[in-house]
Amino acid sequence: MTKPVITTEKMNSMAGLYVISGPSGVGKSTIAHAILDKFKDTMTYSISMTTRPIRYGEVEGREYIFTTVEKFEKLISQNAFIEHAKVHDNYYGTLREQIENALAKGINILLDIDTRGARNIKDNYADAVLIFIAPPSIEELKQRLFKRHTDSEEVIEKRIHNAIKEIEMSSSYDYIVNNIDLDQAVGKCEEIIENNMKK
Repeated sequence: MTKPVITTEKMNSMAGLYVISGPSGVGKSTIAHAILDKFKDTMTYSISMTTRPIRYGEVEGREYIFTTVEKFEKLISQNAFIEHAKVHDNYYGTLREQIENALAKGINILLDIDTRGARNIKDNYADAVLIFIAPPSIEELKQRLFKRHTDSEEVIEKRIHNAIKEIEMSSSYDYIVNNIDLDQAVGKCEEIIENNMKK
Protein backbone atom coordinates (compact mmCIF):
# COMPACT_ATOMS: atom_id res chain seq x y z
CA MET A 1 0.00 0.00 0.00
CA THR A 2 1.32 3.43 -0.86
CA LYS A 3 1.78 5.91 1.96
CA PRO A 4 -0.45 8.98 2.02
CA VAL A 5 1.69 12.04 1.43
CA ILE A 6 0.82 15.52 2.67
CA THR A 7 1.00 17.65 -0.44
CA THR A 8 2.17 21.26 -0.50
CA GLU A 9 -1.32 22.33 -1.52
CA LYS A 10 -2.57 21.08 1.86
CA MET A 11 0.11 22.82 3.92
CA ASN A 12 0.50 26.37 5.12
CA SER A 13 4.11 27.57 5.05
CA MET A 14 3.80 28.82 8.63
CA ALA A 15 2.78 25.43 10.06
CA GLY A 16 5.07 22.75 11.43
CA LEU A 17 4.90 19.22 12.81
CA TYR A 18 6.59 18.38 16.12
CA VAL A 19 6.82 14.78 17.26
CA ILE A 20 7.56 13.56 20.77
CA SER A 21 8.40 9.89 21.27
CA GLY A 22 9.82 7.79 24.06
CA PRO A 23 9.16 4.66 26.12
CA SER A 24 6.03 4.26 28.24
CA GLY A 25 6.52 5.95 31.63
CA VAL A 26 9.21 8.37 30.46
CA GLY A 27 7.03 11.45 30.96
CA LYS A 28 5.89 12.21 27.40
CA SER A 29 2.34 13.17 28.35
CA THR A 30 3.45 15.57 31.08
CA ILE A 31 5.99 17.19 28.75
CA ALA A 32 3.42 17.42 25.94
CA HIS A 33 0.90 19.18 28.22
CA ALA A 34 3.54 21.72 29.27
CA ILE A 35 4.49 22.41 25.64
CA LEU A 36 0.87 22.88 24.63
CA ASP A 37 0.34 25.28 27.52
CA LYS A 38 3.33 27.38 26.47
CA PHE A 39 2.38 27.48 22.79
CA LYS A 40 -1.41 27.40 23.24
CA ASP A 41 -1.99 30.25 20.78
CA THR A 42 -0.13 28.64 17.87
CA MET A 43 -0.18 24.87 18.47
CA THR A 44 -2.69 22.06 18.69
CA TYR A 45 -2.38 18.46 19.85
CA SER A 46 -2.93 15.60 17.46
CA ILE A 47 -5.18 13.16 19.29
CA SER A 48 -4.35 9.62 18.23
CA MET A 49 -6.93 6.91 17.74
CA THR A 50 -6.44 3.69 19.67
CA THR A 51 -8.07 0.33 20.31
CA ARG A 52 -6.67 0.00 23.83
CA PRO A 53 -9.14 0.18 26.74
CA ILE A 54 -9.75 3.57 28.29
CA ARG A 55 -7.93 4.03 31.62
CA TYR A 56 -9.27 5.53 34.81
CA GLY A 57 -9.24 9.34 34.58
CA GLU A 58 -9.03 9.43 30.79
CA VAL A 59 -11.69 11.17 28.71
CA GLU A 60 -12.82 10.16 25.23
CA GLY A 61 -11.43 12.66 22.71
CA ARG A 62 -8.95 14.19 25.16
CA GLU A 63 -6.16 11.63 25.64
CA TYR A 64 -7.22 9.45 22.71
CA ILE A 65 -10.06 8.71 20.33
CA PHE A 66 -11.06 5.25 21.53
CA THR A 67 -12.46 2.76 19.03
CA THR A 68 -12.80 -0.95 18.28
CA VAL A 69 -10.36 -3.13 16.37
CA GLU A 70 -13.01 -3.65 13.68
CA LYS A 71 -13.50 0.10 13.11
CA PHE A 72 -9.75 0.77 13.22
CA GLU A 73 -9.00 -1.90 10.62
CA LYS A 74 -11.75 -0.52 8.40
CA LEU A 75 -10.08 2.93 8.56
CA ILE A 76 -6.74 1.30 7.65
CA SER A 77 -8.36 -0.17 4.54
CA GLN A 78 -9.68 3.31 3.69
CA ASN A 79 -6.16 4.81 3.92
CA ALA A 80 -7.42 7.16 6.65
CA PHE A 81 -4.18 7.19 8.69
CA ILE A 82 -0.99 9.06 7.95
CA GLU A 83 0.68 6.58 10.29
CA HIS A 84 -0.48 3.65 12.38
CA ALA A 85 1.08 0.80 14.30
CA LYS A 86 0.25 -2.05 16.64
CA VAL A 87 1.89 -1.45 20.01
CA HIS A 88 1.47 -3.69 23.09
CA ASP A 89 -1.26 -5.60 21.18
CA ASN A 90 -3.28 -2.43 20.53
CA TYR A 91 -3.59 -0.25 17.44
CA TYR A 92 -2.59 3.42 17.50
CA GLY A 93 -2.90 5.81 14.58
CA THR A 94 -2.89 9.44 13.45
CA LEU A 95 -5.82 10.43 11.28
CA ARG A 96 -4.66 12.05 8.07
CA GLU A 97 -7.64 14.43 7.90
CA GLN A 98 -6.84 15.84 11.35
CA ILE A 99 -3.26 16.65 10.35
CA GLU A 100 -4.10 18.11 6.96
CA ASN A 101 -6.84 20.37 8.35
CA ALA A 102 -4.52 21.87 10.98
CA LEU A 103 -1.63 22.37 8.54
CA ALA A 104 -3.91 24.02 6.00
CA LYS A 105 -4.92 26.55 8.67
CA GLY A 106 -1.29 27.30 9.55
CA ILE A 107 -1.52 25.66 12.97
CA ASN A 108 1.52 23.91 14.43
CA ILE A 109 0.85 20.32 15.49
CA LEU A 110 2.32 18.33 18.38
CA LEU A 111 2.20 14.53 18.10
CA ASP A 112 2.95 12.03 20.86
CA ILE A 113 3.61 8.82 18.92
CA ASP A 114 5.94 5.82 18.92
CA THR A 115 9.18 5.50 17.00
CA ARG A 116 7.64 3.67 14.04
CA GLY A 117 4.94 6.29 13.70
CA ALA A 118 7.52 9.06 13.93
CA ARG A 119 9.50 7.52 11.09
CA ASN A 120 6.36 7.44 8.94
CA ILE A 121 5.65 11.09 9.75
CA LYS A 122 9.20 12.02 8.72
CA ASP A 123 8.81 10.08 5.47
CA ASN A 124 5.62 12.01 4.66
CA TYR A 125 6.72 15.40 6.01
CA ALA A 126 10.47 15.93 5.78
CA ASP A 127 10.45 19.14 7.84
CA ALA A 128 8.87 17.45 10.88
CA VAL A 129 10.94 17.90 14.04
CA LEU A 130 11.45 14.64 15.94
CA ILE A 131 12.22 14.78 19.68
CA PHE A 132 12.98 11.59 21.62
CA ILE A 133 12.46 11.62 25.41
CA ALA A 134 14.90 9.20 27.01
CA PRO A 135 14.80 7.83 30.60
CA PRO A 136 17.80 8.22 32.93
CA SER A 137 18.12 4.41 32.86
CA ILE A 138 16.07 1.30 32.12
CA GLU A 139 15.94 0.50 35.85
CA GLU A 140 14.54 3.96 36.63
CA LEU A 141 11.97 3.53 33.87
CA LYS A 142 10.88 0.19 35.33
CA GLN A 143 10.38 1.79 38.75
CA ARG A 144 8.26 4.58 37.22
CA LEU A 145 6.05 2.04 35.46
CA PHE A 146 5.49 0.08 38.68
CA LYS A 147 4.60 3.30 40.54
CA ARG A 148 1.86 4.12 37.99
CA HIS A 149 -0.13 1.05 39.10
CA THR A 150 -1.83 0.86 35.69
CA ASP A 151 -0.25 -2.32 34.27
CA SER A 152 0.44 -5.89 35.34
CA GLU A 153 4.00 -7.09 35.87
CA GLU A 154 3.78 -9.02 32.58
CA VAL A 155 2.74 -5.88 30.68
CA ILE A 156 5.51 -3.85 32.35
CA GLU A 157 8.11 -6.40 31.27
CA LYS A 158 6.80 -6.14 27.71
CA ARG A 159 7.00 -2.34 27.90
CA ILE A 160 10.61 -2.52 29.11
CA HIS A 161 11.50 -4.90 26.27
CA ASN A 162 9.98 -2.45 23.78
CA ALA A 163 11.65 0.51 25.51
CA ILE A 164 15.09 -0.95 24.80
CA LYS A 165 14.17 -1.24 21.09
CA GLU A 166 12.82 2.34 21.03
CA ILE A 167 15.97 3.74 22.64
CA GLU A 168 18.03 1.98 19.95
CA MET A 169 15.94 3.78 17.29
CA SER A 170 16.39 7.20 18.90
CA SER A 171 19.55 7.86 16.86
CA SER A 172 17.33 8.71 13.87
CA TYR A 173 15.68 11.59 15.79
CA ASP A 174 16.62 15.24 15.40
CA TYR A 175 16.94 15.69 19.17
CA ILE A 176 17.28 13.46 22.24
CA VAL A 177 16.20 14.90 25.59
CA ASN A 178 17.11 12.91 28.72
CA ASN A 179 14.34 13.23 31.31
CA ILE A 180 16.41 13.16 34.47
CA ASP A 181 14.76 16.33 35.79
CA LEU A 182 11.25 16.99 34.48
CA ASP A 183 11.43 20.81 34.56
CA GLN A 184 14.74 20.79 32.68
CA ALA A 185 13.38 18.31 30.12
CA VAL A 186 10.30 20.49 29.56
CA GLY A 187 12.48 23.58 29.17
CA LYS A 188 14.74 21.86 26.66
CA CYS A 189 11.79 20.65 24.55
CA GLU A 190 10.22 24.10 24.57
CA GLU A 191 13.54 25.63 23.49
CA ILE A 192 13.85 23.12 20.62
CA ILE A 193 10.34 23.88 19.37
CA GLU A 194 10.79 27.65 19.69
CA ASN A 195 14.03 27.52 17.70
CA ASN A 196 12.39 25.45 14.95
CA MET A 197 9.11 27.35 14.63
CA LYS A 198 8.57 28.92 11.23
CA LYS A 199 8.44 32.70 11.35
